[in-house]
This record gives sequence, C-alpha cells and structure tokens, in this order.
Amino acid sequence: MLKKSLRQAVPVLAMLLPILAHSDGASIALEQCASCHALERPDYEALGPSERLARQAAPLYFAGNKYREEWLLQQLQTPERINPAGYMPHASVISTPEGDMPDEANLYQHMTLSATDAAEVTDYLMSLRPYDDLIEQDNYEPGSVSARMGQMDFRKFKGCDACHQDVAGTGGLSGPQLYTVWQRLQPAYISSFLQQPTAWDPNSIMPVPQMNEQAIHKLVHYLKLIGEPK
Repeated sequence: MLKKSLRQAVPVLAMLLPILAHSDGASIALEQCASCHALERPDYEALGPSERLARQAAPLYFAGNKYREEWLLQQLQTPERINPAGYMPHASVISTPEGDMPDEANLYQHMTLSATDAAEVTDYLMSLRPYDDLIEQDNYEPGSVSARMGQMDFRKFKGCDACHQDVAGTGGLSGPQLYTVWQRLQPAYISSFLQQPTAWDPNSIMPVPQMNEQAIHKLVHYLKLIGEPK
C-alpha cells in the first residue's frame, strides 16, 4: 500500500517541483499569464480539437524546451507581435483590395512586466521542460545554405510562405512570422517540431511535413540565415 501511494505521488511531485523551486516566478505567471497561456499540459485526449479552438495564446508548459532564455526575458518586458494577425487569425483578418490584412483594432496588446518580474517569470518558465526526451532525440547541427536557394526552398518548394513570413510583410498570416524565429527558439526545438509537430502539441495546426530529415535541416539552416543578427 505504501509503495503504491509513493508511486502515485511521484507524478504530482514532479509537476510541483518547478513551482516550489521558482515560487515567485510561478506566482507571477499564474496571475499574469495563465488566463491566456497553458502553464500545465491540457487534457488533450479528453478535450479533443475544442482545446485548440478555445486557445487564446501559445502554451507555455514546455517553454523551457522551446524558447531561448535571453529572448524570453526581453519579450516579457518589451513584447513584439509574433503572429502578424494574432494567435487566432481568423478573428483578426480583414479583406482589402490588396488582399487579407491584420485588423489592428482587433489585435491584443500583450502585457508587460518589470525587469524584476520578467526575470522571475523567465526563470520559472525555463524550468518547464517536460519534453527533454524530444530535444535529446533531435540531432540538428547548425549549417549553412545560400539566401537564394534557401528562400526558393522555403517559398516555392515547401510552400511555407502560405502561412508564414520569412520577410516582414511578405507571406501568410495564419502562422507566426519566422524571420526572427532563430532569435526566439532553440534550434533543437525548431528541428524537432518541424519533424513531429503533434508530438509537441497534439492539436497543432502545423501540417506534418512529408520531408526527410535532410530537407528539414535545410529549412532550419535557412531560418538560421535570416534570423541571426546581422
């Protein structure tokens, strides 16, 4: 009976440890972030696709596997819009003679934190690492690709610009812009997510790519090229 109780307690303790170790940051995150961002894994199996439709912002329960710490710290203090038309673009896009455009009046302005609070929250979020195994399985090594070939691959061969922008103002509106993705996200996460998006997010709207690992890595090389500070 005791052994059974201990086994049942282990998952609960594992979930609580980041909160206990980073209590100030966790408290601020619960107060400031949890109304829009998931800080714990949703019950995807029970909620089904309705979970994705109800989201207001990107999940943060695996932030430590996803984001670069220095970017996250800055973003919490001086936020920049990552999704040109918001996280749910269908609600924030208007049709114009020039094509679909973001409805600025309908876009949410992200809250800001003080430097002290941002540091506390960043420390807490970077401790959320439930997908270390996916990161460890990835074998991406930064490489290079020419700008011309990389852009042709991104736009013409892979069609990524239907949803994403590799240059500000050029490309789709339904996904996050990617011209700063190298500054925002960890390389192993980018590579792993591109290969198996639903392993990270069961309700991801990112298509599962029909590409081998080499093709995925070529795409990541291009994101590195356009995203590295010049």
